[in-house]
Amino acid sequence: MKNSLILYFIFSINLFAQAFDGMTLFSPAAGGGGGGGGNFSSYLVDNDLNEINVWGHPRGTASMPYLMPDSTLWYPYRVANPTMGAGGVGGGISKYSWDGELLWDYEVSNDIYQHHHDIEPLPNGNILVLAWERKTADEAYEVGRQSIDNSLNEMWAEAILELEPVGEDDANIVWEWHIWDHLIQDVDPDLSNYGVIADHPELQDINFGNAGSNQGPGGPNGDWKHFNAIAYNEDLDQIALSSRHHDEIYIIDHSTTTEEASGHTGGNSGMGGDYLYRWGNPQTYGRGTEADKQLGDQHSVNWIPEGYPGEGNLILFNNNYTNNSAVFELVTPLNENGLYSIAEGQSFGPEEPVWLHTGNFHTQMQGGAFRLPNGNTIITDCDDATIFEVTYDHEEVWSYNFGTGQIFIARAQKYELDYLGSGFPEYTLGDVNFDNTIDVKDLLMISDMASGFGYSPTPPADYNLDGSVNISDVIYLLQEILSN
Repeated sequence: MKNSLILYFIFSINLFAQAFDGMTLFSPAAGGGGGGGGNFSSYLVDNDLNEINVWGHPRGTASMPYLMPDSTLWYPYRVANPTMGAGGVGGGISKYSWDGELLWDYEVSNDIYQHHHDIEPLPNGNILVLAWERKTADEAYEVGRQSIDNSLNEMWAEAILELEPVGEDDANIVWEWHIWDHLIQDVDPDLSNYGVIADHPELQDINFGNAGSNQGPGGPNGDWKHFNAIAYNEDLDQIALSSRHHDEIYIIDHSTTTEEASGHTGGNSGMGGDYLYRWGNPQTYGRGTEADKQLGDQHSVNWIPEGYPGEGNLILFNNNYTNNSAVFELVTPLNENGLYSIAEGQSFGPEEPVWLHTGNFHTQMQGGAFRLPNGNTIITDCDDATIFEVTYDHEEVWSYNFGTGQIFIARAQKYELDYLGSGFPEYTLGDVNFDNTIDVKDLLMISDMASGFGYSPTPPADYNLDGSVNISDVIYLLQEILSN
């Protein structure tokens, strides 16, 4: 009877638990010219802030790390001497084992390319890398650019490189996309890319926005569009991008060959490497004004995964929304043909987000938002080094502040406890929260797993080793705790 009452109490408490119980991953950083610094570590913590694992790094992060199901960690970092210094500069990508062994390290920092901000691991083991691509002023003028806005006399465009890791420190570029292949201008009719901007929302106006600045955090730079996030949708074989300087997000086709990606035909879309979709600032393609702009310095665009509430929608962190920041969820106008609908002369929809969360948080640098399996959203306020979680009804149910001072967290992700699968690290049966103690906290977590509230079953929760997590594991663990 005593045990039954305890079990009823456990289940009653967890029935109303609202925070998604999982593992939160982040890499803190410190400010400086173009960023850099920090404590050079990546942390994986549970909801009680117990450290499940910590990885040490020789250099500070460029954005955020990625944990893979085989327990390895991808980490984009800032090289010592980048070839173009601006906010979010990176240059290096490392891969670590669970125990912190460096498995692979590669730099994209040379006279042509400079990695910055984000990467995206792919299901095939390759990675997508954001890179600035150097263009001289003369090269820019040759395609219709009218002015260069920096003393470097350069205009760094954007490229995406798909890298296939080779050995411990090498890579093959197996696919690439260059924005320079998808330009339009309405100034010089003698050039091949001349046209009416508003007639071609699939192309990039070469004259929109400044070509860099003399006032960047790392000094003068040629940063034109400032891509800051990249995401991949395997089902669609498409890539989502975010441009801070143009207050706009994009979707492009990844099903193309590199040759097709350089043109305007081919791939599942039939549009080659042109923009399939763009949203946030229709004045960039001549179909709106400043009053129509809905994004301000946004980051972190990504698709909501299949099976999650809002699956297939885009979610992003809008840095400047009224006097705060906000999270937007967008239903894209994806039609039955796999293309994004747009009416003649009109801008891409939607007219407004399907879900919007704002409040007393604001960051000018980076920031992130990811939907969780239970419908909650994990949000990162970069400037304040704060990670918090809200329900769909806007109730804050979990938060963590890393510390005060000039410490930042670009973005954080939260993974299910069974995310690691066969790659799950060494564990002690019953120690489900990895705090090296078996106590009532573990009992609560196992009861959640057995009842289906919040937690997904993990190997340490199969206390009786019968191949499943159920009421028997709860009872056996309860008896063990009571006997001690």
